[in-house]
Amino acid sequence: MSKYDEFHKFRTEMNEKILNSNFSDFKKFFALDTKAYHEGTIPSKYKEMMGLVASMVLRCNDCIFYHLEQCIKLGAKREELFEAMNIALIVGGSIVIPHLRYAFSVLDEIYERVK
Repeated sequence: MSKYDEFHKFRTEMNEKILNSNFSDFKKFFALDTKAYHEGTIPSKYKEMMGLVASMVLRCNDCIFYHLEQCIKLGAKREELFEAMNIALIVGGSIVIPHLRYAFSVLDEIYERVK
């Protein structure tokens, strides 16, 4: 199974479990998270790029994958993503390099699947 398919299968299954647990605070947080990236004064593409930077600095590969995919769906060009990832590298330092490698390892497949 590809990284793309594996990511989506796991995410879908676990989100269903979480959201069907009948614990309302989980649903509230998920709704708040979703709403934060909606179009506003700051366009959604740039919000997702901010999410990508934060995810790289916080070293969350699942989050990196998610935000890369959202950025690409919203029309982000590779050069824009490279600049965003560079900001993460500058802010986070060398500890971000393994996550930069991860981002590059999934980038082509995400572009192929989304386009």
